[in-house]
Amino acid sequence: MLEILIAIVAFLALWKVHVYADLNRRQKQSGYGYPPIASNGFLGWRGLVHQLSGFVRDVGPAGWGAQFEDHGKTHLYPVFPTQLLVTRDPDNVKAILATQFKDFSFGIRKEAICPSLGYGIFTVEGSSWSHSRALMRPQFSREQISRLDSVEHHFQEFAQCVDNFKGEYFDIQKLFFAQAMDTSTDFLLGESVGCLKELLETNSEDEGSKFGANFQHAFDRVQRLVALRVVFQENYWVVGDVLFRKEFREVNEFIQKFVQGYVDKALKARAEKAPIYTNPEKYIFLYELARDTTNPRVLRDQVLNILIAGRDTTAATLSWLMFELAQKPHIFHKLREVVLEHFGTGIANISFESLKQCEYLRYVLNEVLRLHPVVPINLRVALKDTTLPRGGGPNGDEPIFVPKGQKVNYAVYWTHRDKQYWGEDAEEFLPERWDSANHPGPLGKGWEFLPFNGGPRICLGQQFALTEMGYIVTRLVQEYSDIGLDEEYHDRPLRVRHSITMSHADGVHVRLVRASESKE
Repeated sequence: MLEILIAIVAFLALWKVHVYADLNRRQKQSGYGYPPIASNGFLGWRGLVHQLSGFVRDVGPAGWGAQFEDHGKTHLYPVFPTQLLVTRDPDNVKAILATQFKDFSFGIRKEAICPSLGYGIFTVEGSSWSHSRALMRPQFSREQISRLDSVEHHFQEFAQCVDNFKGEYFDIQKLFFAQAMDTSTDFLLGESVGCLKELLETNSEDEGSKFGANFQHAFDRVQRLVALRVVFQENYWVVGDVLFRKEFREVNEFIQKFVQGYVDKALKARAEKAPIYTNPEKYIFLYELARDTTNPRVLRDQVLNILIAGRDTTAATLSWLMFELAQKPHIFHKLREVVLEHFGTGIANISFESLKQCEYLRYVLNEVLRLHPVVPINLRVALKDTTLPRGGGPNGDEPIFVPKGQKVNYAVYWTHRDKQYWGEDAEEFLPERWDSANHPGPLGKGWEFLPFNGGPRICLGQQFALTEMGYIVTRLVQEYSDIGLDEEYHDRPLRVRHSITMSHADGVHVRLVRASESKE
C-alpha cells in the first residue's frame, strides 16, 4: 500500500514538473512575465483544503482578503490539481469581460450547471448564448419593468408576515426570499407559487401553497449542490454522480417538472389563443417568450435561468441591506425622511421614473451592491495563450502571460473594497460616498464597480432588479419607522452561504416598528 502511495505521489510530482516546464517555455516565448505565486503546500493541497473547508464552514469571500494583501491584486493560487489566477484589478476584469472577451470561456461551468438549470442564458456560450440573449432582450423593455402592481401585491403579503411578529425579532431574509420567489414566479409564469401565503396560513391544508414552499426548498438545494460542483472544478461529477446522488437527481427532477407544467400550459394557451395569452393587460414572461419559440426545453431552461436572477439577486441584496441598516439605524431614518419627502406615504408617486430620480435611495442601493455583490467571485478559462494587462513586474503593473486552459477567478467582492478606488473607509457601509459632493471625480463609473457584471454579458435585467429593489425599500421605509438588529447576532462572526449567489448563512434577524405604532 505504501509503495502504491509513493508511486502516485511521484507520478503527480513528475507530471507537475512536465506541465510547469511547458508553461515556462510558452511564457518565455510570449515575452511576458508571471504574477506572484502563493505558497499552498505540495501540489496545492492547502489551497484545495482552504476552498472546501471555506464552502463547508460558510467563510465566504472575505477569507480571500489576506491573499490579496500578501500576494498583490493579481497572483497565482495553487489549488490541487491545478492553480488559479486570481485578480481583483479592474483593468484585468475589463480585459476578461470586454476587450478580450473572446479569449475566455466558462470552462466546466456549463457541464457543472446544465444538468440542473438547463441550457439557458447564464449557462451557454457562443451562438447559443447570442440566440438566448436576443430572445430575452425584449422581455426587459422599459414598458415591462415599469409595471409595479404585482410587486405591490406581494409587498402587502410581505408586510402582513412582518406584522405577525408584533415587533419581535425575526429572520427578514427568509421573508425576502419568499417574497422574491412569489414576485418572480408571478412575472415569469403568470401566477405566484404562494410562499408568503403559506407563511401567513401556517395551518393551511392547501397543497398548492405547500407545493410552492417545496419548490423553493428544492430550488435552494439545487443551487447549493451546483455551487459545490463548481468548487470541485473538473471533478464536478463527484457531486451528483457519487456524493448526494439521490438528492441531486430528485431535486433536479422536481424543479424541472414544476416549471415544465407551466410551459405546457403556456403552449396550450398559445395554440388555443386563450384569453390569458391574448390579454395585453397581463404581462407574463413565459407567454411572451412562447410567441418567439415553441420549443418546450428552451422555454423551461430560460425560465429556470431567469428565476435565479429574478429571485436571488433581489432577495439577497435586500437582506444584506437590512443587515447594514439594522446596524446603522441613523441611515434607515435618513432614508425614511428622504423617501417620505420624495414619494409621500402612499404608492401614487412611485414609478420607474421617480425611483430613478430619488438620489439617496440610489446611493443606498449602490452601496449595498458594492459591499455585498451577489456574485462575489466569478470564473473564466483562457481559450488560447493570451495576456492580461496587469499583474507582472516588481509593482504588479506590467502585462502577464495567461496560458491556454488557465483558470481565472475575478473577485468583484474585493474590487469593490479596494481602498485605491473607494478610500480608507472602503469596508464601511456609507451611502454618502456616492454623493458627487464627497469625491473629486466620477465614482463607480468604471470597472471598479460591477454589481451586474460587464461587457457583452452584462445583466439584461439590471434595471428590472434596481426598480424592484427600489420599490420594496421605498415601501418598507414608508410603512416602518424603525429597525433594530438582534443583539445575539451583533458579535457573531459573519458567515456567508455559498450558492450560485451570496446570502447570509445565519439569516438576518431584525425587528421593524410600524409607523402607525411609533412615537415619531
